[in-house]
Amino acid sequence: MNYCLLCDTVKPTNFAILNNNTKTMRIIRLFSLFFLLAILALAPASGQQTIVIETSGTALAFKAEQGKKLVQTYIGERLMSKAEYESAVAGFDAFPTFGGKAIGEAALRVVHQDGNTSSELVYDSHSVKTEGDIVTTQINLLDPAYPVQVRLFFKAYQKSDVIEQYMEIEHAEKKGVTLYDFASSYLTLSAQKYFLTEFHGDWAQEMQMQEQELIYGTKKIESRLGVRSNQYAHACFLLSENGKAAEQSGNVLAGQLEWPGSWELRFEVDQLGDLHIAGGMNPYASHYKLPQKTVFKTPQMLFTYSTSGTGTVTRRFHRWAKEYGIHMGDRTRMTLLNNWEATYFKFDEEVLKRIISDAADMGFELFLLDDGWFGNKYPRNSDHQGLGDWETNHEKLPNGLGCLVKEANDKGIQFGIWLEPEMINPKSELYEKHPDWVITQPNREIDTQRHQMILDLCNPKVQDYVFSVVDQTMQQNPGIAYIKWDCNRFMTNAASAYLKPELKSHLFIEYTRGLYNVLDRVREKYPDTHMMLCSGGGGRIDYGTLRYFDEFWISDNTDALDRIFIQWGTTYFFPAMALASHVSVVPNHITKRIIPLKFRFDVAMSAKLGMDLQPKDMTAEDKQFAKNAIQEYYGIRDIVQQGDLYRLLSPYESRRTAMMYVTENKQKAVVFSYLLKKTINGEKTSLVLQGLDPHKNYTLHEINKDTKQYSWFSPLEGKTFSGDYLMKYGLRFTMYNEFDSKVILLEAN
Repeated sequence: MNYCLLCDTVKPTNFAILNNNTKTMRIIRLFSLFFLLAILALAPASGQQTIVIETSGTALAFKAEQGKKLVQTYIGERLMSKAEYESAVAGFDAFPTFGGKAIGEAALRVVHQDGNTSSELVYDSHSVKTEGDIVTTQINLLDPAYPVQVRLFFKAYQKSDVIEQYMEIEHAEKKGVTLYDFASSYLTLSAQKYFLTEFHGDWAQEMQMQEQELIYGTKKIESRLGVRSNQYAHACFLLSENGKAAEQSGNVLAGQLEWPGSWELRFEVDQLGDLHIAGGMNPYASHYKLPQKTVFKTPQMLFTYSTSGTGTVTRRFHRWAKEYGIHMGDRTRMTLLNNWEATYFKFDEEVLKRIISDAADMGFELFLLDDGWFGNKYPRNSDHQGLGDWETNHEKLPNGLGCLVKEANDKGIQFGIWLEPEMINPKSELYEKHPDWVITQPNREIDTQRHQMILDLCNPKVQDYVFSVVDQTMQQNPGIAYIKWDCNRFMTNAASAYLKPELKSHLFIEYTRGLYNVLDRVREKYPDTHMMLCSGGGGRIDYGTLRYFDEFWISDNTDALDRIFIQWGTTYFFPAMALASHVSVVPNHITKRIIPLKFRFDVAMSAKLGMDLQPKDMTAEDKQFAKNAIQEYYGIRDIVQQGDLYRLLSPYESRRTAMMYVTENKQKAVVFSYLLKKTINGEKTSLVLQGLDPHKNYTLHEINKDTKQYSWFSPLEGKTFSGDYLMKYGLRFTMYNEFDSKVILLEAN
C-alpha cells in the first residue's frame, strides 16, 4: 500500500513495477520529502508573528520573530481578511544593513567605535498606537553584537490612504559611531516588469515627466544641492508594475520624501528580478558622527499603493496634504497682484500706491510687494547688493512699509511682503559685520549665484538672525498678512565655519534642521500669516517644508503653455489649492511667446489665481475681461482648491489637454480644456468625465467666455445630462485654434 500526501488516503501499489524501477521509488520519496518541507515552511514558526500596517486601501506586512531578521512579506492593496497576511510566504529583508550576507544596496551602514563596518539588525519588539485617523506602528530592532537600536515608524493615515515611514537610530557606544547610509524607508516589490516615472527639470522648466523601464542594476535619482534641492529633480516617483503607468488602471506604488535638503531615491532590480526601493537623505559627503545616547531621526517618506492607476494616487496625496501636509489646508487661498514683472527693482511709493489701487479695483484680495524694498548703504536696486540688510529703503519708501500696509487696508485689500532671509549679498552691511556667517570653503574663492551667498543655519546665532528678519518686519509693520519666502540659490563650495573640523560633513543635514528650527519659531508666533514658499520656482517643493506654508511658487516661468506641463507634473503630488499660478504680460518675459489673455487666465484659474500683468498696461477691453475673470474664479475657487482632481487628456499624449475638479459631495465640477496646437479639421476628442455621481443630473455652463470668439461649445450650453452619460459618452465639442481654451461648470440639479 502507498500513502497519498495529496488526498490523505491509502492506495494500492503495483510492487512489481516499483521493484523493477528503483529510480521511480527514489523520485516518490524525494517528492514526499519536499512536500513535507513545504508544509513545514507554511506553518507558523514558534514565536513568529505578523505585523500589518493598513490604511483604507493600502497594506504593508512583515514577519517578525525574536532574535531574527524582520522580513517584509506583503505590499499592495489591503486584504479583506487581516488573518490572510499570515499566509504570505515571500520574504525580503525589511531594512538591510551593510555587512553580513547582504550584497545589495543597504538601508543602513554604520561604522562602530572599534572599526567594525558591519551591522546586523534583528527583531526585538513592536507597538501600535492609534490617535484619531492615524495608526502608528513602531518596530524595534537591535544589533545582537553592539548596543545599537533602530526604530522603524509607520504612520498609517486611514482616510487619505497614505503611509509615512521614517527611522530612528540610537546607541550606547562610548566613543560614538559614524553613519554612512541612513534610509528613511526600504520597500521591495516583486513583479515581471517595473516602469519608473521621475520628475525632473531646471529653472523655468520644473516637474517634467519621464518614464522608463527599470532593468537589472541600480537607478539613482538624487540631489546634492543642500538648499533649493529640487531644482534639477524632485524627490517623488511613480512606480508602475508590469506596464506603463496609466491614469485609471494598473498597479502603482507612489512615493515622495518630506525633506528640503539633499536627498536620494534608489531603485535596484536584483538578479532575481525583485525591485528594492530606498529613499531618504542623501549620504553623499554627509557621513554623520552620532554621539552616545543621541537620537538620529530621518525625514519621512510618504507612499501609497494603488490598483486603479495614478489618478487614485493623486487624490490620496491631495487629501493627505490638505489635512496634514500643508499649513491650514482647509483655508481658502487669496488672489493677489504682484508688482515684480511690472517694476522689478524700479519703483517708489507713488508707483506702488497706484498698483495697490489697481489691485483693489480689479477685485484682488491682496497686493504683494516683491524684491527691492530694502537696503540703504547698499540700496537694493538690483540683485547685486543689499541682500541681508532688511531695513526699508528711505529713498524709495520714505514713509516706510507701514504707509503701504495702511494704503492697502484703506482700499479694502491686504498687504504682503517678499523676504529672502536665508541669503546675503557679499556687498551688504551684514556681510561686512559677519563674513563668518556664510557658507563657503576656507582658502577658496567665493562662489556666488545670483550674486548672493547662503547664511549658515547650522549656527544658532544665524538662526536667531533669520528669525529676527521675519519678526522685526512683522513687528515694525503691523497688518502684514502675507510673506513670500524666497530662496534663489543652492550650495556650492559648501562648508560651515561654525561646525567643528570633525563634523564638517554634517552641513547638509544640520542646515536643514536649522531651517526647521527657524520655521517652527515663525509659525509659533505667526500662525495665521499666509506664507508662500518660493525658490525661484520649484527648487524647494516638498512636504517637509510645506507644513509651514500655505502655498508655493512652482516656476518663474509664467508662460501659460509651459505652465500646463509644469502644473500637470506638479499636481500628481501637490494639490492645486497650494499651487500659485499667475497671469503675466505678453510677450512673456522668459519665453517671449504671445498667448491670448483668456488662455492665460484659464490656465491660472486651474490652480491658485494671481496676476503679475499690471492693469495700467492693459487696454480697457482686456482690463474688463480680467475683472470678469477674477469674479468667475471666485465662483469656482472652492471647487478647484478643495475638489478632487481628475486628469482627462495628457499634454504629453495629445494636442488637447483637459482636467477637472469635483467637489466631495459631487454637486459641482469644473472642466478645463486647452488646445495646444492648431488643427485644420478640428480636435474632436471626447472628454469622458470622471468622479461624478452617475445618478445625478448636471447642467453645463461655459464660464470665462471671450465674447469676441465663436464658441463651438454653444450647443451644449445650458443642457443637462446625467453623470452616467457624461462618464460614458462624455462631452463632445470641437476645438480648432491654437491656444483655444474652455472652462465648463457643472452643477447638479
